[in-house]
Amino acid sequence: MFPSPRIKALRDIMFVLLWALPGTCSAVFGQVIEFTSNGLNYMTLSREGLTLMYAPLPMTIRDFAVIQVSYSNGSGENQPVSPNDFVYTSNSGQRIRAASEEVVVRELYQKARQADVVKLQAAYEKALYGSQPIRSSNGYESRRRAAIARGPEGLRAAAAASALSLVTMQLKPGESTDGVVFFPHTGEPLDSGTLDARLENGKRFQFPVR
Repeated sequence: MFPSPRIKALRDIMFVLLWALPGTCSAVFGQVIEFTSNGLNYMTLSREGLTLMYAPLPMTIRDFAVIQVSYSNGSGENQPVSPNDFVYTSNSGQRIRAASEEVVVRELYQKARQADVVKLQAAYEKALYGSQPIRSSNGYESRRRAAIARGPEGLRAAAAASALSLVTMQLKPGESTDGVVFFPHTGEPLDSGTLDARLENGKRFQFPVR
């Protein structure tokens, strides 16, 4: 199966970033490519046609540290993706598994103010719409249009969190998705360490966290 135009465009952009911008891109942790876009520091890695890109977001919400992730499936088979695939390990050895979308929505429904989620939503949209490599076919934008952000404050916060969160899904060939991954971290940003994503099908993505 030939890659979709979006997947091909993403690969072309990654190639240009790697070879044309030596001052901003570097290969670490094997095949990881590093670059800056719209003020965020991105890292990207491909495994057998599946590409994962991530960047830490410069904020926290309630008790969560947050990162932005994007998947593009250029393989010929479905790829299982989930926020629960992600584990952060600090340099001191502390391990934190990302929360599921259900836990995030419940926590923000019970505790978050709408203003908290609006700030995260604004930061995420600035990063998403200002980043040329991220053009998801089944990501935040489609979830945002479907979200019902009406009712009491907690319900509005939960609806916005539901649209923002990376969701568990089978990513079909040619599809792409994006979302926020939430790490329970007492309201502190992630320190230096390692971000590890191990998918259900055995694929593993590992990035340094700085």
